[in-house]
Amino acid sequence: MTRPSERDRVSPPAPPVPRYGEAALADLTPSVLAALGVPDGTGVLGLPALPRACVLIVDGLGWELLRDHPDEAPFLTSLAGRPLTAGFPATTATSLASLGTGVPPGGHGLLGVQVAVPGTGRLLNCLKWQDPDVDPVTFQPVPTVYERAAADGVAVGYVSLGQYRGSGLSQATARGASYLSANGMGQLVGQAERALRAGDRSFVTVYHADLDATGHRYGVASPDWRYQLRFVDLLAQRLAEVLPDGAALYVTADHGMVDPTERVDVDTDPDLRAGVALLGGDARARYVYSEPGAQDDVLAAWRDRFGDQAWVCSRDEAIAAGWFGPVDPEMALRIGDVVAVPFTDLAIVASHREPWLDRMVGMHGSMVPAEQLVPLLSFTRD
Repeated sequence: MTRPSERDRVSPPAPPVPRYGEAALADLTPSVLAALGVPDGTGVLGLPALPRACVLIVDGLGWELLRDHPDEAPFLTSLAGRPLTAGFPATTATSLASLGTGVPPGGHGLLGVQVAVPGTGRLLNCLKWQDPDVDPVTFQPVPTVYERAAADGVAVGYVSLGQYRGSGLSQATARGASYLSANGMGQLVGQAERALRAGDRSFVTVYHADLDATGHRYGVASPDWRYQLRFVDLLAQRLAEVLPDGAALYVTADHGMVDPTERVDVDTDPDLRAGVALLGGDARARYVYSEPGAQDDVLAAWRDRFGDQAWVCSRDEAIAAGWFGPVDPEMALRIGDVVAVPFTDLAIVASHREPWLDRMVGMHGSMVPAEQLVPLLSFTRD
């Protein structure tokens, strides 16, 4: 492939930094706590005071995707709503932690799907959490919004697939809630209905994963994805129908999705591999951990290769730009020495190290609107 000369390069656009503290995913659950009367809730989003709230997280339902498919989602399209920024990177583990803690990624430390465990020379996959030496409660030490709500007497439920019960990610992001297993849409609605009627005040989160899985396998341009969106729309409508009086339903997502058509394989490119100890993140939000003393050379090589296709910067530059929100010093080394975030139709893959990622059609992680913007839709039962 011919690489552009320095003279021919296109200057990258300014990255649209997530709107932490104004209209970001991390602001939603503290606003729900404030609406429920929990003393340390912060009502940035101005949600109405009500005794019961249900938050439906539709994995992979970006704001732009929803707006592009009104016929497949008539109920969701009918709801009042606005976009929120997911946070960086726009990926499931990071967003679930932002929702679960009410703080931006730099505070909770789940800074991507694959992050370095400092001092170990290895990566942690925050979705699978297969490293028994990494304790979820110490790796993500911020008290969850569920713990805070429960401490104030709110009945708290978390409805999701049974296979996630007790997982590292669930312990890191949803501890404090009663975990209610549901392996089908009917069970999601039934478990949510019962949980919403518990106690004088209730806070229930419902997580649905199938739209994201369909997008990864077939792409968001596929008929399969559109058909799955119709089922998601029906799920949201059924949840709205079973709300008790004085309850609100808030529909949101963890990220959007795109179908990149250009791929660069780090595992087959000697220039990109040189000086690299670990490759983390994912195809649309790469963390590059360099060998000792090689950081400057790695940054220069990655900028030379991707400077007109991705935002490429050092860890310190990304932190200073506010990509993660305020970063706890103990969390900083989880971020790559080099951060590469495509803003074009590009996926940075690693076919040998990550064959599972290389097979995906739909991807996410970047700060472009198609991946970064997620809906906040609301329905209230008077």
